[in-house]
Amino acid sequence: MKKLKKYTEKPVIGPIIKRVIDFGINREVKTVARHFSKYLHPLVAETPELSKESFKIRHDVYCEELGFLNTSDNGFERDEFDNYSTHCLIQHIPSLQFAGTVRVVRPETAKHSLPLQTYCADSIAKDKINPADFAPYEICEISRLAVPKGFRKRHTDKFEGAATAVINKEIYSENELRCFPFIAVGLYLSAASIVLENNIKHTFVMMEPRLARSMGFIGIKFEKIGPTVDYHGKRAPYYINPSLLMESLTPGFQVMLKEIRKSLKHKE
Repeated sequence: MKKLKKYTEKPVIGPIIKRVIDFGINREVKTVARHFSKYLHPLVAETPELSKESFKIRHDVYCEELGFLNTSDNGFERDEFDNYSTHCLIQHIPSLQFAGTVRVVRPETAKHSLPLQTYCADSIAKDKINPADFAPYEICEISRLAVPKGFRKRHTDKFEGAATAVINKEIYSENELRCFPFIAVGLYLSAASIVLENNIKHTFVMMEPRLARSMGFIGIKFEKIGPTVDYHGKRAPYYINPSLLMESLTPGFQVMLKEIRKSLKHKE
């Protein structure tokens, strides 16, 4: 009896399904990006009043909620790096409340350093890229990202009573609720816009490895440059540059970055 040839051709259903899923995800992200621009407004803290809003959010999150830093009598959290940082806020348009903040620490002279260099220099592996290898104006660090509790709740949470830290579905629309998980992403993309606008070549950040993995899913691929250490929780040093960002950022989030750059009045 003649033997049948074994079928060795690779099935194509897997890649097809992946393309379909990717298409669906990108379409969903583009939809969220449009909603993001409708309900949330990124802005640079260019006035003392806006800077105070940033310091207040940081105090609420880092000092009172998480207990990573000591509380202050004035309700603001700030340090020496704020003197040469660009601060960014995201404002919820309907309520005018601020939904998050982040800063980009930008050294100007050799006397300035990054928080990473000051507190976690030993966490950078010797064979990895190091901020000390570059001129001060070529480097920056994204830090103090903070999102208030009320804007971290998902629409699946139960609303009981009038707790101020919970999003009341009677107040916020479904489209607004879909944007809230993207506030942290919006803050990172706002920081990226600041980096691109100022032609900063090398960006460093201390972050939780699970957050770095989450950012990787959307195409913000940070390179881990050292082991995880205990610094405001379990964190590790990471690196990214504009080329790595733009090469890997998924199409949906490219739309979101474009909208954020427009909102911040940064050139494309």
